[in-house]
Amino acid sequence: MSNKKEIAVVLSGCGVYDGAEIHESVLTLLAIARSGANYRVFAPDADQYHVVNHITGAEMPEKRNVLVEAARIARGNISPLSKLDVQSFDALIFPGGFGVAKNLSTFATQGVGFTIDNDVKQAINKFHVSGKPIGVMCIAPVLIPKILDGAEVTVGNDTGTINVIEKMNGRHKIASQGQVVIDHRNKIISTPCYMLDARIDEIADSTQKLVDKVIEMIG
Repeated sequence: MSNKKEIAVVLSGCGVYDGAEIHESVLTLLAIARSGANYRVFAPDADQYHVVNHITGAEMPEKRNVLVEAARIARGNISPLSKLDVQSFDALIFPGGFGVAKNLSTFATQGVGFTIDNDVKQAINKFHVSGKPIGVMCIAPVLIPKILDGAEVTVGNDTGTINVIEKMNGRHKIASQGQVVIDHRNKIISTPCYMLDARIDEIADSTQKLVDKVIEMIG
């Protein structure tokens, strides 16, 4: 029987402007594997908020499914988020991308009054109640104080998002590229990634640090 840690990774589609940030997603999976742990990828089985042309930035007149798009990153080895069983995993990680703010929540359109997809909310709540660590990167930390009152996270130094976090009674800590912020009470680990200007090698360093801290907190 394997003693490897099992980590659930939740994606929000495929592509920074309307789904999961691909660099952050792939580098997270790589960091988990290099750390000697296993991962399983999940995503909501739901329509994306919209589809964006990643060359022009323009909205495209078509529909796509979050789970189907995220399967591109997972090479088809993916499950609906509704099927995530917290008892089968030791930790939960959310890479960033605008899909977090558009598909996993309504943050992009509603600001501080945003709502969170029910399966996303349940996953965060169940891992928290079970005392299992949760890693969040880029814009994904904004989800946490909406669910966990007083949680401490970082989105780097983005003033608008920091204001929203603080209005939700969250605590924000300024962080630079490559730094992680740890809320020991809630077992939340966060890092800014592409919320700050960064090269892909810096994103690789940040995701590895976050994964290392998540695994360390599993114990």
